Amino acid sequence: MLNVKVFFSVIFFSLLLVGTSFIKNQSREIEKKINKISKIIHLKKKDLNYAQLDFFYLSSPSVLDKKIENLDLNDYLIMNNSRIFSNVSSFLTVQNKLVINERQNGEKIQKK
Repeated sequence: MLNVKVFFSVIFFSLLLVGTSFIKNQSREIEKKINKISKIIHLKKKDLNYAQLDFFYLSSPSVLDKKIENLDLNDYLIMNNSRIFSNVSSFLTVQNKLVINERQNGEKIQKK
């Protein structure tokens, strides 16, 4: 009876020991993957910051004024504020209105 208890105890302890090492190796692999992805995310954020910096510099009013001064004023057309959209949805709304008006005008011409 004593030998059976010792035998099962040794087997149980061995299974726990193997299971612990397996789980530890799996968690180490997951941690390596997380570190790789974190580095990639960091590089993407850095690229995004540089792109934003370039955009803000190139679209700043002083840089645009300098570019406009170098252009011929005959070729430069001033855009009305009503044609500048604050977001895509307002542009799509106006675009849909224009399409509906064109369809209605086309139907009126066909009826005549």
